[in-house]
Amino acid sequence: MSDAEFPEVTLRLRMGSHDAHYAGNLVDGARMLALFGDVATELLIRFDGDEGLFRAYESIEFLAPVFAGDYIEAYGKLVRAGKSSRSMEFEARKVVQPLPMDKGGLAVSSAEFLNKPIVVCRAKGTCVTPVELQRFKHKLNA
Repeated sequence: MSDAEFPEVTLRLRMGSHDAHYAGNLVDGARMLALFGDVATELLIRFDGDEGLFRAYESIEFLAPVFAGDYIEAYGKLVRAGKSSRSMEFEARKVVQPLPMDKGGLAVSSAEFLNKPIVVCRAKGTCVTPVELQRFKHKLNA
């Protein structure tokens, strides 16, 4: 099976005040992992026709802070598939951020689209779809 046949998924959403867990409206890093879980679920549905189960993370890197008001793009791709295991790579990027109110009379609602997204988190993980639940057969596990 070639890499071109493996699915990729991107979700984009705004971090709200309900996501802020720490002082200064800082969002808990675990929120990025929850997004990766949603991305993994969609990857498994596309590849196997079943939600499968998240088995483990091999690595997680928190690279930049995320705040309430930021728009995060959570991206994932399937990179390897065994009989029932699926290896995935994830990246969360900040693509929009609010502007500080102290910037020369800007409105509280001012924000900017980032021309160069900021990578806030990277991870690698493994999911499992039991063979009996796989609705789509691939050459790999036929």
